[in-house]
Amino acid sequence: MEEFQIPTKIFSGVDSLDWLKRLKNKQILMVCDSFLPDTPTLAGIQQRLDQSNTVSVFSDVKPDPPLTSIMAGVAQFNQVKPTVMIGIGGGSAIDTGKAIRFFGEKINHTHLEDFVAIPTTSGTGSEVTNIAVVSDTQNHTKVPLSEPYLTPNVALLDPQLVMTAPKAVTAYSGMDVLTHSLEALVSKGANTITDALAEKGIDVITHDLVDCYQHGDDVTKRQTVHEISCAAGMAFTNAGLGFCHAMAHQLGANFHVPHGLACAMLLPYVVTYNAEHSEVAMHKYAEAARKAGLASRGLSDRLAIQRLRNRIHQMMIQMDCPLTLRAFGVEVKDAEAKTQVVIDDAKLDATFVGNPVVPSDEDLKAVYQKVIR
Repeated sequence: MEEFQIPTKIFSGVDSLDWLKRLKNKQILMVCDSFLPDTPTLAGIQQRLDQSNTVSVFSDVKPDPPLTSIMAGVAQFNQVKPTVMIGIGGGSAIDTGKAIRFFGEKINHTHLEDFVAIPTTSGTGSEVTNIAVVSDTQNHTKVPLSEPYLTPNVALLDPQLVMTAPKAVTAYSGMDVLTHSLEALVSKGANTITDALAEKGIDVITHDLVDCYQHGDDVTKRQTVHEISCAAGMAFTNAGLGFCHAMAHQLGANFHVPHGLACAMLLPYVVTYNAEHSEVAMHKYAEAARKAGLASRGLSDRLAIQRLRNRIHQMMIQMDCPLTLRAFGVEVKDAEAKTQVVIDDAKLDATFVGNPVVPSDEDLKAVYQKVIR
């Protein structure tokens, strides 16, 4: 039996934040990126809240949210005892909010009326997923918290919020969307609905992301990419991901590579591996490339996938993305020394099981070696 859920109500457009005016007489805990307090962005969001609400802000959000920051947020949760939480920012901010909720509700034996997600990057899809990835910095691992109730019940997609993001954030988060789409497409849990969302994600990102990087003030394309980020989130939260994400999490945990960049480095080699070991994956990748206009109908599956891989590399170069760990600044000897740790921890990652085929340790090593130098 196949299952597809979209429990989140999604409001998109330049007026989407007006939904906040509906909140009255609530205890609100906002969890936002550390740079947002005292900015026009946060002020604009707060101004939409009725004065009958009591609002508290937690902004000790760090990339790859560490447990220390989360427990500080839980302490504030215990004091505020919110009825509504609002997560504002990139994936780390929304994940931090989810994790604070996870522990805060258990400690206080409460349940939020609403969890509202307001993404300020077009990448993680965290506004429609039930997963929060947190970092155990002492053990250099990432731990996923996954519960159905962690899915935000409201997502507000305002394209204006992503237009001020640094160009690198646009690039890395957008490549995360492409990775979500390509992994969900061939994941073991894929179905017709997730395929449709994933294929559209591949189409939009391969055509519009570089334009958003080069011309960040194009509100129409920004809204399209923002919405497709959300759609890709729906695809992978229902279909699953694969070992590109499993390994990318290790690059983040061990070398602090931004998540979307880590995915982008690995993605062409994971696509190649899956296509070589699964005829179904090969055909689905190739068909998606054709539908996106990256390959003509007359091309073989192998050549269509080559066009797809070439497009990924071309986009990374156009957006000034480092292609390897060495280019990112990691010493080759340090990367090689971590080979077994990366392999072992990738196999334990929750996303690993969704891959269409199970790679061996040697397969994982071969992929990892390609992104070292």
